[in-house]
Amino acid sequence: MKLFLNKLLYLIIMLFIISLISFLAINLAPNSFFASGALNPNITEESIAQLKAIYGLDKPLYMQFYSWFIAILQFDFGISFASGSMVKDEILTRMPITLIINIISMLFIFVLSLYLGIKAALNKNSFFDKFVGQLSLISFSMPSFYLALLGVLVFSITYEVLPIAGLHSIPDDGSLNYYLDYAWHLILPITIIVFGGIGSLTLYIRSLTIEILKSDYIFFARSRGLSNKQILRYYILPNLYPPVITLLGLSLPGIIGGSVILETIFSIDGMGLLFFQSALSHDYPVIMGILIIGAFLTLIGNMIADLVLLNLNPNYDGK
Repeated sequence: MKLFLNKLLYLIIMLFIISLISFLAINLAPNSFFASGALNPNITEESIAQLKAIYGLDKPLYMQFYSWFIAILQFDFGISFASGSMVKDEILTRMPITLIINIISMLFIFVLSLYLGIKAALNKNSFFDKFVGQLSLISFSMPSFYLALLGVLVFSITYEVLPIAGLHSIPDDGSLNYYLDYAWHLILPITIIVFGGIGSLTLYIRSLTIEILKSDYIFFARSRGLSNKQILRYYILPNLYPPVITLLGLSLPGIIGGSVILETIFSIDGMGLLFFQSALSHDYPVIMGILIIGAFLTLIGNMIADLVLLNLNPNYDGK
């Protein structure tokens, strides 16, 4: 409970700092949503001033931040400049698909990295170990946007085995075929995220496993006649889980941030695509709302990782 309360206090402080930095960065950005309106001869300066007054942009910067921060504590991110609808409603509409993609990707990254890293370490200097090493280096060095475009070119255009974009090819009738079609459209985006995420984690797990295999307790376990499966279950995996879970928690921002690129390329109507569209139109309330939601999800993910580590290791102090 003490660790949970400390993490909760840390989450609140970090959210305040992130919101302050994001707010200042947005207001220091060149141009604005109303810049294009100022160039329109049919729009008077009085109309623009009235719009700024409606959105509270005529107040001093510190008052704008105070009003905005009090509003987000009530889960109110304001009104979108572009659509005129509530930012909260737009984000909640698009959040589920982004969470589905990222959660499924994280699970696959965790399982595949553990399997490849441990097996490569147990078969050090073998063909499989060299293959995993080369695959990890390609994964680590390949930009996600290039890999996504390459995947579309090969699997969607050349061979036409996977959908090129979107989430549906058939209407939503609630049938099994609709959900199968939904999953079929997610194969390529999730595969791109997983392939881009397993590289560094696989190499890290391989290195940790090799060090664990050099430990005295491994030699003692083998001298007792324990099988490789027993050694894996009782000695290797318990020592791997804490650092791997920590690394997964730290990689959350990169995975969530990568959704902006992938959702734009695959035309997936999620938070990433909404962020990209809002950035193009300078829709600052939506941009700020997505930044805060993304930061909150990342901090929650890290807090969950710390609580899982505490369950695995009661002596863990959260530092």
